[in-house]
Amino acid sequence: MALVRFVFLFVLISFSASAQKDYKLWLQYNKVDNAEIASEYKNSLNNIVSFGNSETIKISVKELETGVFSMLDKKTEVKTQIEGENNLIIGSKSSLDSNLLKTLEADFEKINKEGFIIKSIAVKNKKQLIITGKNDVAVLYGVFSFLRILQTNKPINNLNIADSPKTNIRILNHWDNLDRYVERGYAGISLWNWQKLPDFIDQRYIDYARANASIGINGTVLTNVNANALILTPQYLEKVEALANVFRPYGIKVYLTARFSAPIEIGNLKTADPKDPEVINWWKNKAAEIYKRIPDFGGFLVKANSEGQPGPQNYGRDHVDGANMLADAVAPFGGVIMWRAFVYSEHDANDRAKQAFAEFQPYDGKFKENVIVQVKNGAIDFQPREPFHPLFGAMPKTPLMMEFQITQEYLGFSTHLVFLPKLFQEVLESDTYQKGKGSTVAKAVDGTLYQHKLTGIAGVANIGNDLNWTGHPFAQANWYGFGRLAWNPYLDSETIADEWLRCTFSNDENFIKPVKNIMIESREAVVNYMTPLGLHHIMDTGHHYGPGPWVSNLSRPEWNPTYYHKADKNGIGFDRSKSGTNATAQYAPEVEKLFDNLETCPEKDLLWFHHVSWDYKLKNGQTLWNGLALKYQEGVNQVAAMQNVWNKTEKYIDSERFHEVQMLLEIQNKEAKWWRDACLLYFQQFSGKELPAGVEKPTQTLEYFKSLKFPFAPGNGK
Repeated sequence: MALVRFVFLFVLISFSASAQKDYKLWLQYNKVDNAEIASEYKNSLNNIVSFGNSETIKISVKELETGVFSMLDKKTEVKTQIEGENNLIIGSKSSLDSNLLKTLEADFEKINKEGFIIKSIAVKNKKQLIITGKNDVAVLYGVFSFLRILQTNKPINNLNIADSPKTNIRILNHWDNLDRYVERGYAGISLWNWQKLPDFIDQRYIDYARANASIGINGTVLTNVNANALILTPQYLEKVEALANVFRPYGIKVYLTARFSAPIEIGNLKTADPKDPEVINWWKNKAAEIYKRIPDFGGFLVKANSEGQPGPQNYGRDHVDGANMLADAVAPFGGVIMWRAFVYSEHDANDRAKQAFAEFQPYDGKFKENVIVQVKNGAIDFQPREPFHPLFGAMPKTPLMMEFQITQEYLGFSTHLVFLPKLFQEVLESDTYQKGKGSTVAKAVDGTLYQHKLTGIAGVANIGNDLNWTGHPFAQANWYGFGRLAWNPYLDSETIADEWLRCTFSNDENFIKPVKNIMIESREAVVNYMTPLGLHHIMDTGHHYGPGPWVSNLSRPEWNPTYYHKADKNGIGFDRSKSGTNATAQYAPEVEKLFDNLETCPEKDLLWFHHVSWDYKLKNGQTLWNGLALKYQEGVNQVAAMQNVWNKTEKYIDSERFHEVQMLLEIQNKEAKWWRDACLLYFQQFSGKELPAGVEKPTQTLEYFKSLKFPFAPGNGK
């Protein structure tokens, strides 16, 4: 019995240790192992001098104490005045004395209201280090940035940093329902325990806010875009208020999704027509009610007239009518309306990729100034690879907000290691040519292309109540990377991967270099084994899990994978050139010319824009069929290589996370082969060609793959 108790205690202790590491995300604050660096840090950080006593400043001080003590095993005393040298001074501009303000005058001119300064300065000829900004939340951002410098073992002897976010709204879109089910969620149920709110404040809410603040995220949409009007009732607004109170000291505003038919469903009106005076008045009163509870409420995110959601078109109105009506309701309080451009209609199945542009571009300049149109990164739906959405740069009079998907709906769920900042960077760097060469998507998003003041980037969250928050330890990097790119859309994904690995696991170069390579190559691997050469939306139906290129029996044509790949004996691919749907005409002339010509179209987008013969010669000399098959095999080989690299990292990190990733990579390897075999067997029916040398032969039949069913796949509707 004693042995049983010992084993149980050992397991419990081991579980607690791993839980702590998994749960702490990139805020591990591991002890600095490099003696020289640790000595430099200790000598440079005698005391913390704090100016100001707001809740946010108290959080900043606590974070510094926790971080410095954990990394340096050194207690730092907190003081309210500068004594001696090598103090770390924190406080916002309004709390600093005149001498400090004069010293930092030029630096304050370099930052915006959320920007921060981290600078080595002299006070009475004694060296100090200061973290400041124009408000307390900016100071908190600076504190997290400084701690990241320590976590990544960079020198702090002569810091001179002035950094500001390049977008206003940096926000997570939670697709969480009131029953705690998360649509397209692969990391457990929703964080928000509506039953226990408002009186029970889970520690997770605080830790969630802290993690977001550490990467500069300043907003959260708590509820699903497929909205439920009940969230706007007093019973739930009381709960939302409780969350807003938790998030506020961390600089995070709460937003909600607005169900367009709410005036009918909870307001007892007979219509939701945006031109109806009673409807207009109902929304104004509802906004006033919300802002009375939550003065810094951010506003509404709206999905309207899309995938069955009600909207202004139900009443013969348009998107402008709906968005502007809601904009008027929140405008007196400084609120924003984020109106999604994700629309496609079963009545126009010519080319789903064209519909958002056709429906929104004509409305350019007609939206109110507090409306921002939220556009997905590509014209279909968060595919492993899509060309950038043609709306970016094409609405010069309308602010456009990027919508990325952090959760891996079409990329293997949370069982596949896919570093999404690589995808995000590819989109942001794409050149729209709307104002000539260099008119990148990033410039359209951050407002510099057309001098828009309202700017933003949204990410569909991958967060649930799993111990490690995201289901896969490496999926944490996608949350982290999204926040870093929302702050600065020009960051390099390799820099982000390097930061995250050092903060989350280790600073050992023998670990960093090979694992960083895994991360950087992982997105291309998933494209290769799922949708190479521009294929898209060939996932199985509903749950979008696994391959389903054969699906053709759904009620709407554009829901079927066969609609997108159009494989036949002559070839494969969707013709969006002038000879097809002419979707290429939605881009600027330079981009249109590139995509429209079969010979100049980048091969990574080839089958997105062209229906190509199986015998077409690729740039490497292979036929399309051989090249396609070899790409599928390459994806499988890449996952195997990822496994080989990871298996050599055990000595550098904790065993719990090592084994967890090891098991998940084995799943990914099996599923990459599943994708390769199922797709090639299916497409082989049309090509009539043998698999080329180097491609492994399938061990199952096409009929076997077609027979697989997944009625309870996570994140798939109920």
